Amino acid sequence: MTIPSRTTVGVVGGGPAGLLLARLLHQAGIDCVVLESRDRGYVEQRQRAGILEQGTVDALRACGAAERLDAEGLVHDGIELRWNRRGHRIDFPSLTGGRRVRVYAQTELVKDLIALRLADGAPLLFDARVTAVTGADTDRPVVHYTHQGAERSLHCDFVAGCDGFHGVVRTAIPAEELRTFERVYPYSWFGVLADVPPSCDELIYAHSPRGFALHSMRSPAVSRLYLQVPNGTDPAAWTDGQIWDELEARFAVDGGWRLARGPITQRAVLPLRSAVTEPMRWGRVLLAGDAAHIVPPTGAKGLNLAASDAVVLARALAQWAATGTTAALDAYSDARLQAVWRAEHFSWFMTTTLHSAPGQSPFDTRLQLSQLDRIAASPHAAAELAENYAGLPLV
Repeated sequence: MTIPSRTTVGVVGGGPAGLLLARLLHQAGIDCVVLESRDRGYVEQRQRAGILEQGTVDALRACGAAERLDAEGLVHDGIELRWNRRGHRIDFPSLTGGRRVRVYAQTELVKDLIALRLADGAPLLFDARVTAVTGADTDRPVVHYTHQGAERSLHCDFVAGCDGFHGVVRTAIPAEELRTFERVYPYSWFGVLADVPPSCDELIYAHSPRGFALHSMRSPAVSRLYLQVPNGTDPAAWTDGQIWDELEARFAVDGGWRLARGPITQRAVLPLRSAVTEPMRWGRVLLAGDAAHIVPPTGAKGLNLAASDAVVLARALAQWAATGTTAALDAYSDARLQAVWRAEHFSWFMTTTLHSAPGQSPFDTRLQLSQLDRIAASPHAAAELAENYAGLPLV
């Protein structure tokens, strides 16, 4: 494949935001080049989110990227909350006008988007490490990168920074023009993959005196489970038996429910934090996905925010390509930041309601339990949770 030196949109980052944006631009007839610093195998194995909102599923279907998702994704019509040895199910469709979510691992979505990109014969370069973006305040920004041992330049009309929180593209924006708001949580998630069928039909979010726990899944045969642990926890310090015992204690509920156990195949500790960078556009540089915002995984927003960024940005670029107007591009940052802060608030709400902070007082615990009781008793409170979880419509 001939490596282009000129394109309309240079997309830096081959994760969900960059790949979906590239797919949407390709369908709109806008040429772009995707540059990913890692090799294909690494990108396709990065373990990340697995919950797709209704809007994300709709966008993937509309661009022809949902064939395997529709065949293999698990439809979920709700979640279960557990506290004080009781469980309460939140039914999404009845509270959201029919919106629901699907469980489909980010690794599989990335594989699907890569396969489509390559089948289209569109430029996708792995092991392409971007070193700088210059000319962000001109109408011809340049992406500088290394690939196959050579230093190269990609001249663009626009550069889309989809390269994560520590990516290079954001550094093209002058530091005095940026503001980053951040919260670091005083606990982490200890996540495990286990070769055992899930013990539930839908996700379980558990508040416990011992700390938070989450039961998720990756397939009908593979369970994904999480425990709240102190920051800095060494995952190797836990035996498999200790992990299962702790999960069982935190999920405990009156009745006949039991947690199925099986071989643990992967384990990792994930720190929790929130971050938002403003603005999401400066000159000809636009940010999307983790390059602009990070959320704790409790609200299942990270992948979905990235997908929404890609959809809105693709529409704005299509408007510019068709009419020459930059109205939608000019509105991109403000519009997306409004949605980002809504998702940040929901993620914060889910996190602080379900986790126990170090040294938390009994008063604060009672407030958490009161909030959970309110969700169980009030259709309005349940609907607020369901609407945010299943995903608010794009504006």
